[in-house]
Amino acid sequence: MLAVVGVLVVLVSVLGGFALEGGPLRLLFQPVEWLIICGTAAGTLLISTPRSYLVQLVRSLLSLVVGAASRRDAHLDLLRLQYELFVNVKKHGFIALERDVADPAKSSIFSKYPSFLARPHAVTFLADSVRLLVDGGVTPYDLEALLDRELETHQDEMAKPAGILAKVGDTLPGLGIVAAVLGVVIAMQSIDGGTAEVGHKVAVALIGTFMGVGLAYGLVNPLAAALEHAMEKDLNYLHCIKAGITAFAKGAPPFVAVEFARRALFAHERPSLVDVEAATLAVTPRTA
Repeated sequence: MLAVVGVLVVLVSVLGGFALEGGPLRLLFQPVEWLIICGTAAGTLLISTPRSYLVQLVRSLLSLVVGAASRRDAHLDLLRLQYELFVNVKKHGFIALERDVADPAKSSIFSKYPSFLARPHAVTFLADSVRLLVDGGVTPYDLEALLDRELETHQDEMAKPAGILAKVGDTLPGLGIVAAVLGVVIAMQSIDGGTAEVGHKVAVALIGTFMGVGLAYGLVNPLAAALEHAMEKDLNYLHCIKAGITAFAKGAPPFVAVEFARRALFAHERPSLVDVEAATLAVTPRTA
């Protein structure tokens, strides 16, 4: 939601400042200028971007608008989930989680944590990692290397929407100049007309430059930066999973493994040790 608030602040600041200086707001609304700039930007986006990345970009932007639940609560749920998994492994062995990781949505453990199940990639990341330990086909150190590789690949993939949007933002000032040049050409055709007519057409042409620069630095590039921050937070969530699983696979007790996971979180989103202790105390392992 902060992204929406930021956009409103930008619009109020720019349009309000223009109006306070005596500028006519209706002069800024030029449909043809919008068509040239936004239409060309959309066209270049379609030319340069595969469909899968376009879908990913739309979903990422929608997530900024919709916002997210309290991340601190989501991280606390994740730590408690890991602790519950580890405690059950300690009591019954990895084989006890075979059905859970095969279908997390139907698992009696995973179903307690809807905030985790709402993240499909995190569910797959955790379930597939535990499944390797259930099968016993990987050493803890090989598992750590495998998870590092997947995180690198996932980071590259998640960075695409922000990179695509940043490139669009970089083209907008140039597209604004294109619209302005076209406007000047039209104005020159009316050079024999009155001063007011020529002045109006030149003003409309200059609005093209304003639109291109304003959209780039006031909207598109800030949204690209917001997507980068969202990517870093989602990636940090996966690092929390990786830290807990690898620590437990190497022999750490359940709570110590969870502490490894907690320390992997960003400080401003990290639940306190007291909160984690309180959350894990309520966990009881399943009966065989």
